[in-house]
Amino acid sequence: MINQKNSSKSILPAPFTIAVLLTFLTIVLALFITEPKQKGSYFLQILSFWEQGIWNSKLLEFAIQMMLMLVLGHTLALSRPINNLIFKVIKYCSNTATAAAIITFSTILVSFFNWGLGLVFGAIFSRKVGEYASQNNIKLNYPLIGAAGYSGMMVWHGGISGSAPIKIAEEGHFLEGKMGVISQAETIFSNMNIIVSILLLILVPLIMYAVGKRKSGKIINLVTDKKEKKELEEITGVEKLDHSKILASIFGGIIICYILYKTFILPEKPSLNIITPNYINLILFGLSILMHQTFANFLKSIQQSIGGTSGILIQFPLYFGIMGIMNQSGLVNIMSSFFVTISNEHTFPVLTFFSAGIVNIFVPSGGGQWAIQGPIIVEAIQASNFNTSIEKSVMALAYGDQITNMLQPFWALPLLAITGLKAKEILPYTLILFFIGTIIFISGLLLF
Repeated sequence: MINQKNSSKSILPAPFTIAVLLTFLTIVLALFITEPKQKGSYFLQILSFWEQGIWNSKLLEFAIQMMLMLVLGHTLALSRPINNLIFKVIKYCSNTATAAAIITFSTILVSFFNWGLGLVFGAIFSRKVGEYASQNNIKLNYPLIGAAGYSGMMVWHGGISGSAPIKIAEEGHFLEGKMGVISQAETIFSNMNIIVSILLLILVPLIMYAVGKRKSGKIINLVTDKKEKKELEEITGVEKLDHSKILASIFGGIIICYILYKTFILPEKPSLNIITPNYINLILFGLSILMHQTFANFLKSIQQSIGGTSGILIQFPLYFGIMGIMNQSGLVNIMSSFFVTISNEHTFPVLTFFSAGIVNIFVPSGGGQWAIQGPIIVEAIQASNFNTSIEKSVMALAYGDQITNMLQPFWALPLLAITGLKAKEILPYTLILFFIGTIIFISGLLLF
C-alpha cells in the first residue's frame, strides 16, 4: 500500500500549489476578459489588485478567526474529559456495524457544533476503537471505522461553526455593504437546514451500520498510544504556576461566566445573532483551559494542534488576493452574469451547490472558498430577478463545499495520521457518504 501523502498527491498537487495556479488563472482571465480602469500597464494594475486583496484587514481577521477555530477545537478534542467520554462509549463498539454507526452519529453531532473539534474527535474515536478491537481480538473493518470518523466533515459548514453562515452574521464582515448582516436563524437554524441536518444525523449512521453488516472484518494490530506523564516532583519553582489546577480553573471559569453573562444577562432579549466567530472561539478557549486543567497541558495540546493550521495560514492570503483581482477588475461581475444566464430561481441554488462542490476540490478551505465564491453568488442574485434568497444560496454553497470533503483528501490528513490508514482505504466508504449526502442536500434545496 502507498502512504497517505502519496495517495493524496496522486489525485491532486498540494493545496498551496493549487492556490498559486488559481492565482495565475485569475490574472490571465482578468487580462483577457476585463478592461483596464486607468492608463498604464494593466498587468501591473492587476498585481496591485492582488496585493490589496492579500492585505485586506477584514479578510485577514477572517483568516485568524478560522485558524483559531481549528486550533482550539483540536485542542479541546485532546483534553482528558473528551478522551474519557470516548473510553466510556468504546465498550459498546463490539463489532464493525455497531462501531461504525456510533462513531458516525457522534462525529456528525460534534462536528455540527465545531468542525475542528469534530475532525479530531472522530479521528481519535476511530483510533481508540481500533486499539480496543486489537487488544480484544475483535474482527474489525478498520477502513470503514476511519471513514465513520471522517463523516463529520460532510456537515460542518451547515453547523454552528460554518465559515460562511457565521461570518455573514457578524457586523462589519467583508460583504456587509452588498448583503447586510444575516442572522444564523435564517441560515444554520432555518427550517431547511435543521431538517437536512437531522436527516443526515439519522440516515448516515444507519447506512454505515448497513455497510458494516455487509463488510467482513479482520483482526488488526494497533499499538496503544501511551502518553508520557511528568512526575510531580520534577515541577519546581515558578513552574508550579504552569501546572496549577486552581489558577487554570479560575481563568477558564471567568471566561465561561463572562460568556454566560454576555449571552443571557446582558442582552434585553437573547438572540442567535450573538453567535459569531469571536463568540465561538471564546467558548472554545475557555472550555479548553478548563478541560485541560492546567496551562501546561493546554499549551502542550496547542503545540500539537497548531501544525494543522499551516496549510490555511499560507493559503488564505492567496485566496484573498484572487478575490481582490476578481472584485477590482470586474471579473466577479462577468462571472455573476454568466451564472444568471444559465439558471433560474429554481435551479440557481442547485447550480450553486454543484459549483461549490467543484471549487472545494481546488480550494479545500471553506473560508477561502467563501472569500472567492461569496461575492459571485451575491452579485448574481442582485443582478437577476430571481426569487431566490441569499440565505438559501449561502447554505447551498455550504452544502456543496462540505460534501466534496468526502472526495478531497486535504482535511482527511489529520485522521489518516492518527489512525494510520491510507487515503485509498477510506475512499470507497467516503464515496458512499458523498452520494447519500448529495441526494439529501439537493432534495432540501429543491423542496424548500
